[in-house]
Amino acid sequence: MADAVAVEKKSPLKGFLNFLKNNTMLIALVAVMIMFEIMMGVKSGEGFNLFGMSLFNPSNVTNIINQNAYVVILAAGMLLCILTGGNIDLSVGSIVCLVGAVAGTMIVNHGCNIYLTIMVCLFVGTLIGAWHAFWIAYVHIPPFICTLSGMLLWRGVSLIILDGLTISPFPDNYLNLFSSYIGQADKTKDIMGTMIDLTGEPYQDVVWQYAASTLTLTLIIGAICCALMIITQFFSRLNKQRKGYTVEAFGPFIARQIIVSIVIMIVSALLGLHNGVPTILILLAVVIAGYSYYTQNTVPGRYLYAIGGNAKAAKLSGVNTDNVMFFAYTNMGFLSAVAALVCVARFNSAAPTAGQNYEMDAIGSCFIGGASAYGGTGTVGGAVIGAIFMGVLNNGMSILGVDSNWQKAVKGLVLLLAVIFDVVSKQRKSSK
Repeated sequence: MADAVAVEKKSPLKGFLNFLKNNTMLIALVAVMIMFEIMMGVKSGEGFNLFGMSLFNPSNVTNIINQNAYVVILAAGMLLCILTGGNIDLSVGSIVCLVGAVAGTMIVNHGCNIYLTIMVCLFVGTLIGAWHAFWIAYVHIPPFICTLSGMLLWRGVSLIILDGLTISPFPDNYLNLFSSYIGQADKTKDIMGTMIDLTGEPYQDVVWQYAASTLTLTLIIGAICCALMIITQFFSRLNKQRKGYTVEAFGPFIARQIIVSIVIMIVSALLGLHNGVPTILILLAVVIAGYSYYTQNTVPGRYLYAIGGNAKAAKLSGVNTDNVMFFAYTNMGFLSAVAALVCVARFNSAAPTAGQNYEMDAIGSCFIGGASAYGGTGTVGGAVIGAIFMGVLNNGMSILGVDSNWQKAVKGLVLLLAVIFDVVSKQRKSSK
């Protein structure tokens, strides 16, 4: 009896080419990071200097995470919309602005409990998403038109609530939920000198003790994350083997786990050299893990791919396509509210201009990360890579002093190239 477990077997060359094809954007991300690092070294005249002008400066790594947290959150939701057939949601930036306005009005102007406010904001975002979802899923209004109207409607409502004014500052107990650090060293570590603490110990020694404890804690957290990731991947592989699915050869599988673990530990070390692990990174990990599991390991998640592949065939197979569409756009509203809560904490304000072009960042991240413009193809991990790619582009060009207009031109060109790559790949497959 033939073995029910299919294991992918290829020649070394073919396997290598397949690896390059499946990890194009990840390789491009590494190449871009190396390119920026070389350019920064040349500009500063110092070469690689971890604590100088460097993309890998510990404070800069933390900055990239904080700056692009909202993009990752929105991209996870936007991917679900794109999977249903290349559909998008243009209203997310306006929802971010509106939910931020609600949060600012309740917390700053009326002194409401922050946890009650968070629940209200999440409900408002979900309700707005359900409003769009109803018209898209059950009345079958094209998503582009429906969310375009939402983009104008909710921006107007947010301006009415804010009355054109910025609301700030937010209380520290709210800011700490999204802007604090796990394992953060004592604030006094930034004051270097010859000061003596109460015990008579040289202050600089105390500083390094705090820094060492922060680094140790972040490395432990990184090691735990690596262990959880490896265990999860092994169980997922075993589960696929039991069900008779084709799985990756064991060698490349192990190599990938090692490479990813090394990257996690390096990032953990860099964060430990700054202030520790940002709390927002914990939220991002929950969002990424949750939506990755949903799209890859649940039946409703696979329905998204089925609809994007062939909506009529999926409907004839018993999939309630209307309900799937309703969930995708309701979920987009919920994640827009989450992104809004993160953004007002980062900027410490709710402003009328908040959320501008956020939808473009999320859409661009998905397509750059490998999502198909036709739907049915894409992963949450790919969207995250796309978001990091966009973040590194922004950050690297800003450090190098590239004009903001050129930055927009470069990002537009990168997005076009990503979509061209997708379209050409589809055409080659269909011609075979």
